[in-house]
Amino acid sequence: MKSVIFKKPGVFAYEDRPKPQITNDDDVLIKVLGVGICGSDLHVLMDPPMHPAKPDIIFGHEYCGEVAEVGPAVTNVRPGDRVIVDPHPPCGHCAQCRSDRPGQCETLYCQQDTPWPEHGVTRGLFADGALTSFTCVPAQSVYKVSSDTPYELAALAEPLSCVGYAIEKLDIQAGDTVCVLGAGPMGLLFAAMAKANGARKVIVSEPHGYRREKSLKCGATRVVDPTKEDLKQVCLEETDGLGVDHCIEAVGQLLQTAIDVVRPSGKVIMFGHDETAKPNIRLADIVRKEVQIFGGFLGKYYFEKTARIIESGILPLGEIVSHTLPLSEYQKGLDLLRAGKALKVIIYPED
Repeated sequence: MKSVIFKKPGVFAYEDRPKPQITNDDDVLIKVLGVGICGSDLHVLMDPPMHPAKPDIIFGHEYCGEVAEVGPAVTNVRPGDRVIVDPHPPCGHCAQCRSDRPGQCETLYCQQDTPWPEHGVTRGLFADGALTSFTCVPAQSVYKVSSDTPYELAALAEPLSCVGYAIEKLDIQAGDTVCVLGAGPMGLLFAAMAKANGARKVIVSEPHGYRREKSLKCGATRVVDPTKEDLKQVCLEETDGLGVDHCIEAVGQLLQTAIDVVRPSGKVIMFGHDETAKPNIRLADIVRKEVQIFGGFLGKYYFEKTARIIESGILPLGEIVSHTLPLSEYQKGLDLLRAGKALKVIIYPED
């Protein structure tokens, strides 16, 4: 199988890899249909990297496919089913999983004591992923989605699961006000989910004009260029001087801004992931305003709901996918994203 292989920081290669085989009773062999290029992929391919990965693995963790073959113990899917895949399944046995914290599973790369272990289980970062023709995964990682779901939309399942799992912590109510910092693919998904959850105002802060325009098609009621406008003042104007009920930080370096724009006792989701960020925070603002700050990471046990959300058509997911490219043009996809000329790029195998 022609595959995209992560070699070292800043370097990937096209290599032929053998087609995986069913070896365990609960294995599912999947023909890959579409793979999203994630922001973390860009971070891995920086030198020095902003996100770790294991060398010589097949890249790509946001994907969907069609079941080609199943092991004898598999009952949740069958050959021919279109599926979405959780690339970082919890083990279910460690202390974190058994304490209802699957997003902190000890087999994942987010343990407190060893943040980036040499051998994690996340596919496409620490184990073979999906930028290839076929993958083989345990049945617990596979979720059926309607067969008429476009592959480029189904490939958004992993980021959408992360967004959905995180935004539920805010408990957005009908009539609430929300500010989203950053209008990359994740910020746009957050804006769309906030609007679908009943927010009456969704203010999106984004310096790039292309992304601001997309924000208006994804649920934003007002967009702000933070290089030219005072975002805090805009949020106050839009909320009768109170500040927004919720702020979603989807950049990775703007926690203080999020604290500034929420009302007293407002809620913040810190979702943007930047391993190098060390922002200065005025702790007194958190104390004085009694701001509630949540972290958002993985969408554990959310994929079943994600499949239903995608099928419903309630979110404008088509606005977020800007390009579909063959595997041989993976570098072009990276270039478009780095140049700010793309949102979500979906790669499809050519064989």
